[in-house]
Amino acid sequence: GLSETAEASCAASGEFGGDANANHACPLRFGSRLNSMRSLPELFGKKETESLTILEMVTRLGTATGIDFVDFNYPQHLDGLDERDVAAGLEKASLQTGAVAVRFPDFPFRRGGGFTNPDPDVREAAVRLVESACAWATRLGAKHGVIIWPQFDGYDYHFQVNHTDVWRNSVASIRDAVDAPACSKHKVSFEFKPTDPSARFSNVPSTHAALALVKEVRRPNRFGLTLDLGHLLAAGENPAASAAAVLREGALFGFHLGDAHVKPGGEDGLAFGSVHPVGALELVYTLLVANWKGHAYFDTFPEAEDPTREAEFNVRAFRRMWEKAGALQRNGMGTFLNRHDAMGSLELMERLEDEHSA
Repeated sequence: GLSETAEASCAASGEFGGDANANHACPLRFGSRLNSMRSLPELFGKKETESLTILEMVTRLGTATGIDFVDFNYPQHLDGLDERDVAAGLEKASLQTGAVAVRFPDFPFRRGGGFTNPDPDVREAAVRLVESACAWATRLGAKHGVIIWPQFDGYDYHFQVNHTDVWRNSVASIRDAVDAPACSKHKVSFEFKPTDPSARFSNVPSTHAALALVKEVRRPNRFGLTLDLGHLLAAGENPAASAAAVLREGALFGFHLGDAHVKPGGEDGLAFGSVHPVGALELVYTLLVANWKGHAYFDTFPEAEDPTREAEFNVRAFRRMWEKAGALQRNGMGTFLNRHDAMGSLELMERLEDEHSA
């Protein structure tokens, strides 16, 4: 995750032009996916067949240099835990809670969805689930509130749902959740995903559909979006253009970072910038120019890799791109963009790389 105040967590080294201390430091602090810490337990003093507890995963994540925040899934990670034990584990690991992310259990949401469910009692249960997540966010001092990903809110077949009804139900239910007393002190953000095995067609399948949702919920500065880079690629979008659209509305609360081949339609969860480095750089440039200080979180799936090394790599990759983006801005990239001059942009990137290599 990243903080609302400028921190030195991703300070530039000055490699790509300019003094590293001349106001070019990246202000963002980072979070990383807690479930990734399950991978390769033998690197954490466990047997290959052993599982880590939630608090052991927190401890392991705390060993990753450059990671300051942990996001907890609710109820997956927190149900049954004592908040005092969680707080003590965070303190011991030198981590803070970035956000609490709502994960809808199979029952009662698998059939019909949560906010979209035709049964008003199930929709109310979805609202109560978000309210409980907000209560945990308060108890753990979550810096960036609550993130909602309603993975079952969609459909698999044509002629399965009434599209007008599911949209209206979703808007009304999400508004009720945001207005719940426990959520009054928190930002609540919606994370869309275009397709998932849980719902092949999402009720909110794109950035602009998600923006329409934000506008209809009508809770500015309290309800916004967390964009996920893998989800954007799966939706056939350019992440930088998607970010710019949400930034224009003042609704970009968070960004889940990673990379993906998206074959076929999967998000992959690969290391940040490992597949689409130029697209990742354009996204970072867009965030830098907008002076964005939202919640940056690495949503990656290092199942065969050391998860702490992978988390550290992601931090370094983002810092390098922030530094490169700053150099592009200082050397006139905005002029090329205003002229729609692709060759000018490519030549500027080429020149800066040549100067760096010299």
